[in-house]
Amino acid sequence: MEKTISRILIIEDEDRISSFVAKGLKSSGFQPTIADTGREGGYLAQTGDFELIILDLGLPDEDGFSVLKRIRNAQVATPVIILTARSSIDDTVAGLENGADDYMAKPFRFEELLARVRLRLRPQANGADTRILRVGTLELDLGSRRAKLEGREIDLSAREFSLAEAFMRNAGQVLSREQLLSRVWGYDFDPGSNVVDVYVRYLRNKLGAEWFTTVRGMGYRLDEPTDHTD
Repeated sequence: MEKTISRILIIEDEDRISSFVAKGLKSSGFQPTIADTGREGGYLAQTGDFELIILDLGLPDEDGFSVLKRIRNAQVATPVIILTARSSIDDTVAGLENGADDYMAKPFRFEELLARVRLRLRPQANGADTRILRVGTLELDLGSRRAKLEGREIDLSAREFSLAEAFMRNAGQVLSREQLLSRVWGYDFDPGSNVVDVYVRYLRNKLGAEWFTTVRGMGYRLDEPTDHTD
């Protein structure tokens, strides 16, 4: 059987960087395509021909965040890795909140980028019987990427959805910050940010604080609330 080659879209205006990334991806068995403007990249991203997108924020014609927003508004679920010189926690959170799947700051090591790419392209081991996760009155539809609480649809960002999925697959178990960084963000190390705590707070605000228990010195646990009178 012929092996399918994953196509990767690189939206980056610096020729030195885009050529370096494309060359590395090609030698690793991928098929890269380069777009050097947000307009071209946004158009190509919506064709549905790519398995992953690497997106720079500092594009010549528009901010990468607007490209990302346009892609997600068009219901394109292709994984997006942001690659940018901006490295503040505010930019990181903004990128993830706007629908990115990962965030890497320049300068970067290609080996780390390649590991992130492979992680995002890794096929899910779940069969069709696990396309809907349920814990009590909380439900996640993995196909449509919709969340419901007590039958009411809850609007979750891509990152919030992935974090909720990690908790629901391990309901009743304590997950450390390191485990969550690995499963949701793809980090094999703690980058020293409080991004996990920030996103747990987002979920508490949207789903209810009673769903998430803080286990001091260990991490967080998802528990089905016994009542809603607290």
